[in-house]
Amino acid sequence: MAKRSRYAAVLAAALTVLGAAAAAPPAAGQENIGRGRINGQVVDEAGQPLAGATIVVQILEGTTKLEGVSDKKGRFAVAGMGTGRWRVTATLQGYLDSFVEMRISQIRPNPPVTLTLKRTGGPAGFQADPESLAAVDRANILEAEGKLDEAIALFEGFLAKYPGVYQVRANLGGTRLKKGDLDGAEREFKAVLEQGGGAGDLTKDKVSAARALTGLGEVALKRGDPEAAVRSFSEALALAPDDEAVAYNVGEILFSNQKTGEAIRYFEMAVRIRKDWPKPYYRLGFVYLNTGDYAKAMENFKTFLALDPANPEAPNVKNVMEAIEKIKKDGRPA
Repeated sequence: MAKRSRYAAVLAAALTVLGAAAAAPPAAGQENIGRGRINGQVVDEAGQPLAGATIVVQILEGTTKLEGVSDKKGRFAVAGMGTGRWRVTATLQGYLDSFVEMRISQIRPNPPVTLTLKRTGGPAGFQADPESLAAVDRANILEAEGKLDEAIALFEGFLAKYPGVYQVRANLGGTRLKKGDLDGAEREFKAVLEQGGGAGDLTKDKVSAARALTGLGEVALKRGDPEAAVRSFSEALALAPDDEAVAYNVGEILFSNQKTGEAIRYFEMAVRIRKDWPKPYYRLGFVYLNTGDYAKAMENFKTFLALDPANPEAPNVKNVMEAIEKIKKDGRPA
């Protein structure tokens, strides 16, 4: 009995890893330069390559960033990333930014990235106004550099001149959110939905609507309203069903609010959308462990380790797996 209790204690301690990982800062060195490399292509909505797009690769929850430029075939390659979660953004004058978040591995080849840029709409004179286009580009750069007030001023100046280009309000909303101005961010994201959706039809511009709904979900999270966050993220997912990050975010919110069964559904949705993303497997391992389904917990932990063996959480996962194996061998703890 004492032996079983010891194993139960090991497992109970392991269960705290999930909460600790969510609250802890990035592991030391995760933001550092490394051997990770990505390549991809920038295209327009018709699938035609776009040359001269600026590619910015920045680690999340950090400041390290690397840059590249797409060639005449729209192709690009950026090297030097350490292991971790990075955002890859493409910027080109006359187009709305496009980005994807992905985990970079220094050991395994990283999947190629395709970034589709949508030409900015708006008043007829807008496309012939290179100065205003450059102001938006500059604002995006300032936002990435953390110069939020300067970026906000440029976005607002542009929108004062071209209020019909509602897509830029999503950029402004994201910048205000980053600054902590939740009311201002909410106002801009709602304006995107109102202007882009017209008579309530958000499918007219799915990309902008999904981006605005995701922003509203993040606002709700920061306000401590998980139910509103789930509603917004779920709406975004309905418009963009191939967005694994949105599915994952919904799962995170549900699990943190003890809605385990619903959380499993969204984590598994993220896995179906992108089978080579380690993060949802990591979470599913702990979710199933929390329900007592050791077989599925082990299955997901093994997949996580196979996809990202150098992940800073790998040692913790291995310890949990050892505890599960001991429990399976000696029987369930009393």
